[in-house]
Parts: sequence; structure tokens; C-alpha cells
Amino acid sequence: MTPAPGWVRVDCHVHTVASGDAVLRVEQLAERAVALGIDVVFVTDHNETSAALAAYGRDLGVRIEVGEEVRTADGEVLGLFLTERIPYVLPIDEVVRRIRGQGGLVGLPHPYDPLRAGAGAVADELCAEGAVDLVEVFNPKVHDAAHNAAAEALAARHGLPAIAGSDAHHVADLGAAYLEMPDFGSPAEFRAALADARVVGELRPHAPRFRGPPQAGREVRRR
Repeated sequence: MTPAPGWVRVDCHVHTVASGDAVLRVEQLAERAVALGIDVVFVTDHNETSAALAAYGRDLGVRIEVGEEVRTADGEVLGLFLTERIPYVLPIDEVVRRIRGQGGLVGLPHPYDPLRAGAGAVADELCAEGAVDLVEVFNPKVHDAAHNAAAEALAARHGLPAIAGSDAHHVADLGAAYLEMPDFGSPAEFRAALADARVVGELRPHAPRFRGPPQAGREVRRR
């Protein structure tokens, strides 16, 4: 089923080979996204923007937006709508400042998964300070569905928009989670459109990377 006219499917969290722990090339990403009906992909490589910047604006059949998943001592942060790389050695408040300085949006990926580098320990504090723009409320690779529920509760407590992404590292990971939402042309329009977004997600068993596609799980839709 395709989105309504004027709506798009958006994967907010995808990795390519530039991440160093993924095998997904941009061309593979684009081909698979087109096949799945994904319209927009934020390429959010670990501490790197080279692949996203190189793909930005290319006619690939899917719109590429530039992001980065930045490691800090307090956990990982997503920067969306970036124009340049942010080093991973910086304190979390400096990462937030640099994302905002580029006109980007600050997101918290998988904040409560204890086996991944989420910023859950400082998430409430960051949100209360106004340092967070978005919360990833559905990540298909969490070890327990309760971790997504906790992220959703975080977003609700602080009145923050919810995002979702496949966290793909392999071509088979694409399509596991995305948003259906009104189209947008800027960070401000994206954030505003999230008020009407629907999360589509499929939980998948966590597996070490590079060991083939995960098995399909259940699908969750929220309105």
C-alpha cells in the first residue's frame, strides 16, 4: 500500500560501508529502497558523513538526506540534516551545539537498549534542557521491545516528536522500520510534519553484523 499523495516513507537511520561495521553500499541502498517504496533515507553513518554527502542530490531514485550517528562518552546522538562531519571525541553538549550550528536536528537513537551505546542515562536531562529535537521510538534491532516502549515514553514525557529507522547495516535490514509522513523540504518542515507521522516497524531478532539477514518478526503500526 503506497502512502497518500503528498506523503513519503522515510527511514531515519541507515548505515553504509562508510560506518566501518556495515556492508551496505549507497547504490544497493537506493535500489532496495526503491523496491520497498521508501522515498527518503537519512544516511547516518557512525562518526562519518562522507557517503551521505557524496550521495546527497544524486538521482538515485530515492532522496538521500545527510546525517551522522555520533559517539560520545554519554552515548550516541543522531544528527540529521547535516552539512559536515562532527568528530566523535567531543562531549555530548558540544555535539548538540555543532548539530544545531549546522541547522540540523538532534535525535536520540535506541536510548534504552543496554547492549548498545544509547544515551539513556542522560536522556531525561538532555530533553529537559531542550537539547533534543527527536527521539527514535522504534528501532527493529533492540534486544527487548520494552526498550522501544521506554523511548516512546521519553518522547511523550517531554513532548518531543518520534522518529523510526531500520538501523540497516545490510541490504536485507532495509524496510524494517520507517515513517509514513507528509513530505518536507527543510528541517523545520520535517519536524512539523512528524506531528502527523505514522511509525511502521517490524521487530527482528538481534544478530551480530555480517551474518546475513535477520528473520522477520511482527509488524507494529502506530497512528
